[in-house]
Amino acid sequence: MNEKLKALYAKYKDLVPYVIFGVLTTAVNYVSYWLFAHPLGCGTVFSTAAAWVLSVLFAYVTNRRWVFRSEAKGAKEIGKEFAAFVGARVGTGLLDMLLMYLCVDLLGWNDMVMKLASNVIVVILNYILSKFFIFKKKET
Repeated sequence: MNEKLKALYAKYKDLVPYVIFGVLTTAVNYVSYWLFAHPLGCGTVFSTAAAWVLSVLFAYVTNRRWVFRSEAKGAKEIGKEFAAFVGARVGTGLLDMLLMYLCVDLLGWNDMVMKLASNVIVVILNYILSKFFIFKKKET
């Protein structure tokens, strides 16, 4: 039984912390969207973009350190990694903005429900991009 647990942990060792920090990143995104959209009265797209910036910065730090345990060192390597991270997040951020615009601004759906649904899609895509393209382990 002990060997099975070790094998399971080895297989999913990135997924568990990603889920934890993914929930926290979603919370940063969701709460900051709400603050911009509701108390401050900003539009859907602006609020989504502002929430994106805050959540991407939070996600990079947590993913780099605690999820994928990046081994990048030096300004050049870290800069390249950060650029790849932000580049991937731009794509999913644009998807988030598009979903919010279509579903909230055009179709009139509830913005907070749609924001949560959109975040679920984005978190899944971001995991795939981070795991296989941004924080991939160097082959030894």
